[in-house]
Formats: sequence, structure tokens, C-alpha cells
Amino acid sequence: MSADRVAHADAAVLITLDQASVRFGALNALDGVSLRLHRGERLAIVGSNGSGKTTLLRLLHGLLGCDSGQRIWHGHSHPHSHLPTDGATAGPAMVFQRPFLLGLSARRNLRIAAWLQGLPRSERAATCDHALLRFGLAAQAGQRATALSGGQQQRLALARAWLTRPALLLLDEPTAHLDPHGKQEVETLIAEFASDAGTTLCFSTHNLGQAKRLATRVVYLEAGRLIVDLPVARFFNGPLPAAATRFLKAELPWD
Repeated sequence: MSADRVAHADAAVLITLDQASVRFGALNALDGVSLRLHRGERLAIVGSNGSGKTTLLRLLHGLLGCDSGQRIWHGHSHPHSHLPTDGATAGPAMVFQRPFLLGLSARRNLRIAAWLQGLPRSERAATCDHALLRFGLAAQAGQRATALSGGQQQRLALARAWLTRPALLLLDEPTAHLDPHGKQEVETLIAEFASDAGTTLCFSTHNLGQAKRLATRVVYLEAGRLIVDLPVARFFNGPLPAAATRFLKAELPWD
């Protein structure tokens, strides 16, 4: 089934996938996906388990390469270049469903990230303290990161990504393991992050209410193929291909 595409004639393209496929042995995790992501968009990726959502995020980041087709980064800096110090955006940053954190303090986790990104020593302490305050973790700065609550760990991972001023923020089901209050906190921070940093946002979710609240555009994957690509209002108001309609009905009610 061909995908219903979105036209974005006036928006600057940040990243392009052209007939991109990713295989794991005999499994086609992604099958001929073509996608353009534009600066300032908020893209939600939805689909059932095993549809290819996480693989697509990893491919967009560059953690995976294409087995066929291509991925083209159009950003001004190389996706893995050092941080500019003037607040300009760098390459992509990814926050996983269960963030990897070092068994050190929250502050130390950020200081190491700032060092790895090339932030000058003279700026690290103030920048990291500002990030802790910005993401509601000032009181937890000296606590071991791996002992924080799930919501606090997710916020710390977002703070770490914020340090890099990424051009593209990729989130893999960012609130999947949080209680309702934690989900609301993290959603608010994600929206603010994307707005005040001018960051392009791409996230996978099973929470269709979250997609409706945070996204400007939704893509639906099925068995590694991109089936639908629509602005959020058109996605939720239809009409859609039968497969996507079935998915929406199965996922309701939204939380």
C-alpha cells in the first residue's frame, strides 16, 4: 500500500530517508521507507509492537545504517560534531525508553556529557546547574542517577540532551514506564524543550493522546513499511487506509 505523503514546500529539510531499508538477518525491520523531516516539525511515530518504530528512530539518528536506500543529513553541522558554544544547534540526540545513566550523581552525569560534547571547562558547571534547574532536578543534583525515580531519570536524560542543543531530538516512548503525573511532567518538558530550543522533535509512542498533544505530524508504520504520513489533524480525523483505521480503533481509548 502506498503511503499518503505530506507536502512541505516551504519548510527546510533537516533529514531525508530515500527508500531506506534495514534488515536484521531475514527480518526486514524497515522496508523501503521514504521520509523527509523538516526543521521545527514534531513527528510522532505510531504502530504496533514490531512495526519498526525504534529501528526508524535509530536510523534517523545514525545509530543504524541503511542496508539499501539512503539517509541524508541536511544539518549545518555533522551529526556527531562537537558542540558549538554560542547556543546554535548541533546534530541529533536520542533519549531511549530506559535511559542509560552512569552510577554517579545527576550533576556528574551532566558534567561528563558536557565534557564529551566539547563544552569549555569554564562553562560546564554553570551550564549543568542551569540544566538541572531547568528540568526540575536541582534538589537531586548530588543523588546517584541510577537511584532516581523513573520520571526523574527521564528528566535527567532530557537535560543531558538539552546540553547539546540538538537540531533533532529523538525519543523512544518517552513516558512508557511513568505514572500519569510523571507522564504529564515529561510531556510538558518535551514541549518546552522543542519550543525554546528550536529543536525538531521525533518520538515513538503507543499513547495516541500524547501524539495528538505533542505532534504536528504523524506517521504510521506496519511491518516495517510506512503506510500513512499526515498532519496530526488529518491523521485523527481521517479518512485513513484500513490498516491504520484498525490500529486507531484498537488503541482507543487514549490516555
